[in-house]
Amino acid sequence: MTLVLAATPDGIATAAALLRSGRLVAFGTETVYGLGARADDAAAVAALYAAKRRPAGNPLICHYPDASSMADDVVITAPAEHLSRAFWPGPLTLVLPRRQGARVAAGVSPAETLAVRVPDHAVTLALLRAVGVPVVAPSANPSGRISPTTAAHVLEGLEGRIDAVLDCGPCRVGLESTVVDLAAPRAALLRAGGIPAAAIEALIGKLAAPQPGVLRGPGQLASHYAPLLPLRLNAQGCGADEALLAFGPPAGSPGAVYQLSARRDVREAAARLFDGLRWLDRAAAAQGLRGLAAMAVPADGLGAAINDRLNRAAHRD
Repeated sequence: MTLVLAATPDGIATAAALLRSGRLVAFGTETVYGLGARADDAAAVAALYAAKRRPAGNPLICHYPDASSMADDVVITAPAEHLSRAFWPGPLTLVLPRRQGARVAAGVSPAETLAVRVPDHAVTLALLRAVGVPVVAPSANPSGRISPTTAAHVLEGLEGRIDAVLDCGPCRVGLESTVVDLAAPRAALLRAGGIPAAAIEALIGKLAAPQPGVLRGPGQLASHYAPLLPLRLNAQGCGADEALLAFGPPAGSPGAVYQLSARRDVREAAARLFDGLRWLDRAAAAQGLRGLAAMAVPADGLGAAINDRLNRAAHRD
């Protein structure tokens, strides 16, 4: 049975003690709920991969309470300095050169690099300070499925497979962090996320596309964030056998509808996206529907990250 902890000093202390002892604890951040394990404990990292059924070799992000606490593990390059000052704490992950002797288990990432971030959530930062070592925390859900933005979402997928979840309330951003590779010859965008690419490019210049076939950070798999039912994109409305993920007023009079943002606000839509996909899966199953449809979302700002998640959710291997 998975223990549910309140986001109180006692709850944080209990979660930290569990993590220090090599156990698995999910916790909320500003992006999504992460499944935490000590980054320096090979057995804990292996248990995390097993609990999520995550493919081996899919890199993990190390979470820290501040940039200075990662100095023993990565080389903070000049572009990293610019971005960390602008966006940390916040939904930005940087892939940086890994220092020899870094405090991470071999299964965390490729030997030459490490993905790192400082989350923007007071409870998470308090937890990380209490643990005292880097904590890896991929999304707290079965691999490839819809990411969790509440503690209840975590329990839907991982109840009984992890030790505890620290209930930090709903995640305010609702999408995973933007991932930028700064260890490559040219800075590359590996995953769209909570910081728009344009804001990053304003500081360090144009971002390249990732190298094909090379996993340097998370979120690069073609199929990810998938609902149980097939998802059709760029819909104006939906068929009689579909449930609709709406962005603004839908055409016609569809049955099961989850509204991301009636006023077509991409920030509101981002925060509601994963909850919406989960709701539609349940509603469609209850009504005997055969698929989901999603209205188009503009690619401005967080819209690029929303479209990235929808494209991956619609991809079927």
